[in-house]
Amino acid sequence: MYPMLTVLSMFYYICLRRRARSGTRGEIMNCRIMNTRRAIESSNRILPLSVELVQHVKEVVDFSSQYGSENSLSYTMWNLSGLPNVYPSCGDFTQTAVFRTYGKWWEKCPSSRQPFRRMPRTFQSQEYVELVFEEAVYPTTIDILETYHPGAIVRILACSANPYSQTSPSEIRWETLWAGDPGNMNGTQARQFKPFIKQINFTTNLIRLELNSSPLEYYTELDAVLLHGVRDRLLPLCKPSMLDLEYDDKEEQGLEFFNEQMNGKILSECTKNGYFEKLPYELIQLILSHLTVPDLCQLAQTCKLLHQHCYDPLQYVQLSLQPYWAGLNDASLEHLQSRCTLVQWLNLSWTGNRGSITVQGFSRFMQVCGFELVRLELACCHFLNETCLEVIAQMCPNLQELNLSSCDKLNTQAFCHVAKISGLRRLVVYRTKIEQTALLSILNFCLELQHLSLGSCVMVEDYDLVASVIGAKCKKLQSLDLWRCKNITENGIAAIVAGCQLLEELDLGWCPTLQSSTGCFIKLARNLPNLRKIFLTANRSVCDADIEELATNCPHLFHVDILGTRMVSPGALQKLLQHCKELRLLDVSFCSQIDSRVVQELSTKFPNVSIKKSYTQ
Repeated sequence: MYPMLTVLSMFYYICLRRRARSGTRGEIMNCRIMNTRRAIESSNRILPLSVELVQHVKEVVDFSSQYGSENSLSYTMWNLSGLPNVYPSCGDFTQTAVFRTYGKWWEKCPSSRQPFRRMPRTFQSQEYVELVFEEAVYPTTIDILETYHPGAIVRILACSANPYSQTSPSEIRWETLWAGDPGNMNGTQARQFKPFIKQINFTTNLIRLELNSSPLEYYTELDAVLLHGVRDRLLPLCKPSMLDLEYDDKEEQGLEFFNEQMNGKILSECTKNGYFEKLPYELIQLILSHLTVPDLCQLAQTCKLLHQHCYDPLQYVQLSLQPYWAGLNDASLEHLQSRCTLVQWLNLSWTGNRGSITVQGFSRFMQVCGFELVRLELACCHFLNETCLEVIAQMCPNLQELNLSSCDKLNTQAFCHVAKISGLRRLVVYRTKIEQTALLSILNFCLELQHLSLGSCVMVEDYDLVASVIGAKCKKLQSLDLWRCKNITENGIAAIVAGCQLLEELDLGWCPTLQSSTGCFIKLARNLPNLRKIFLTANRSVCDADIEELATNCPHLFHVDILGTRMVSPGALQKLLQHCKELRLLDVSFCSQIDSRVVQELSTKFPNVSIKKSYTQ
C-alpha cells in the first residue's frame, strides 16, 4: 500500500509542477474564493474617467433553448430585449425569458443521457443566451434582473467581435467577466444580480450569459440585462494579480494548449521515471483517466513515458470539447485527430460558431475519427450545413445517438442525410427546421429509434401523419417529445399509443389541438402502462377523468405536468398521489381549482412528492 501512495504522490507532484510552470489553474481552485478576491481588488482599481453608458439589450442573437414558442413572445428569449417588463415584481410572467428545463428532474427521466467522463468541475453551464447591445464599450458593470427563482447564472462572458461586421475567427476572443456557482435563492423574491466583473482590454457589445438551473426548485425567469460601460479607457488597467492570471488560464480561455502544447514540444531525454514506470500500463491508464483534457495535454510534456500514455487513443474514447467551446477551432481538431481514432462518445456542442470551425475542418476530423462513433452531440453548432450531415452519414456507420438540438441554421434538405444512419436509437432535432418529408424518411429507415425529440419543430405540416408513421415503424420507442407540436389531434395520439407500447415518456405540452372530450388522454392512459413521465402542459381540457385513468393504469408515473387546466379537482389529484407511489414531481401551476391551501395539504400527506404551484404578484 505504501509504495502505491508514494507513486500517486509523485504523479500528483508532477501535475502540480507542470501546472505551476504553465500558469494554469487546477480544478481544486475554489471559484467563489476567486470571485471574492476579485471583488476586493476591483474596488481598489481606478475606473476610466469618461462618462458611463447604460444600455439595454438591442437584440438576442443566439440561445440554447426556451420555454416559449418560436412564433410568439411568451416565455421567449426575445423578452430580454429592451426595457424591463416585470422587475421589481416577482412571479411567473409570460413577458420574461425562460429556458426549457429546471432542477434535476429531467436527469431522472427515461430520455436522460449519461454524462461524459473527465468533464472539468469548473464547467457548470447547461444553457446560454447571447445578447447584443447598441454600442461597444469597456464593461464596468452588468445588471441582470431575475424575477423568478434566481441563482442560475454561472458565467458572464464578453466577446471582442462585432456581431454586425465580418471578423476573422482568429481575431475573435471571449473573456470571462465573472464566474461562480449556481445557487437556490429565494424563489419568491426578484433579484438584481450585479456581480463584480473583471476589467478587459477591449470594447464589446456582445455579452453571453451561461446558466445552470439544476439546483433550482422551478423555472428561472430573466427580465432584462443592462450593460454599463465607457467608450474610452483613459487609464491603463492595473497589473493583474496572480489570481487573475490563474483565473484567465488556458483551460477556460483561448485554449492555446490545443494548438501549442499538443504539437511540437521537446521532451526531456531522461528515461528514469522511478517507480512510476514499473506500474502496469493499465494502472497508469486508469490513473490518467481522471484528468481533464487540458491536464492530459500538459502532462504529456513532462516525459516520454507520460507522453505515450497521454497520447493513447484509449484515453479519448469519451471526449467532451463543449467546456472549451470559446477557443476550439480547426487547428484544435487537427491536433486531436491522431489520438481520437477510437472515440465513441464525442461532444462538440456549442463549438465552432462565428467561423472558428469550418465545414472542411469538421469534415476532415470526422473522416479520421468517425468510424467508431456511437454518440455525437452537436447542440447549437451553427457551422453545420448539409455537407456536414452527409459526412456524418458516410463516416459514422456505428452511430446510435445524434443530437442536433437548436441547430437552427441547418437547411431543411440537410436532414435527409440522417435517414442513412439506420442504426440510430436517439435523435434530437429540437428547434430545428426539419420538414415533414425528411422526418418521414428518417422514421421509415431508422427502425431502431428509442428516443425521439421533435419539440418546437415548426416546419412540420401534419403531425398526425408523422404520428401514424411513428406508430407503425417505431416499435421500440421509449420516449417521445412533441412539445409545442401545433396540429396533432386524437388520431395521431391513437396511432402512437397503438404502436409504441414501450413508451415511458411522452411530452404533449402546449399542443393546442388535443381535446380531452375526444377520449385521447383516457386511451393514452389505458394503453401505456409503463409511463413514467407525462406532460399535458397548458391543455385546459384535461379533467378529473383523465387524471383518474392515469392513477388507475400508470402506477410507475414519476413526473406529471398538468399546468393550466381548470377542470382538475383536489380529489382527483389525491387519487393520483395515492396510486402512483413512485411519483416525485407534480406541476399544478395555474390550475384554478388547486389553490395554495390544497397544495400545502397534499404536500403534507405526500412529503416525497414535490408539488409545484407557481404564482404572480
